Amino acid sequence: MTTAHHLRLIDAMRTLDFPTERIRSGSGVSGPGYHTASLHADVDHWDDDEVRRLEHRAQCLAEHDTLLTLLTGRWGEPQLISLWSAQERMAAGEEIPEAWAEVIAGCEYLQLWRIEDRWIAMGLYLEEEGPGCELNVVVTEIDPP
Repeated sequence: MTTAHHLRLIDAMRTLDFPTERIRSGSGVSGPGYHTASLHADVDHWDDDEVRRLEHRAQCLAEHDTLLTLLTGRWGEPQLISLWSAQERMAAGEEIPEAWAEVIAGCEYLQLWRIEDRWIAMGLYLEEEGPGCELNVVVTEIDPP
């Protein structure tokens, strides 16, 4: 997917009504009060070709940086929030709203914008050991945990 496609997807997610039940939709999941999408999934994670995996990671990081620059140009500087405390609370058994639970499980931090009545969050998952990388976005009316 191209950066232009990612921007169109984020714009569409911002204007779509939320479903009343959880459903899988294209590259993500939607449910009451939220939409999620994987913009760059780690499809080559199990590929034995180390060069391809490293190229995949570099492409994912470049897509993240480009989108961050473009979205910051549109909406201003995002809030950078650490997910450490939410991850700890979730591990201790606290129920975290689904929109956030999905992204919290894989990301250390989020870039977060509040646009009108919705939150737009972009999260980057980087494998600590290895070249794994995923880029995810959440659009929700549910406040962050």
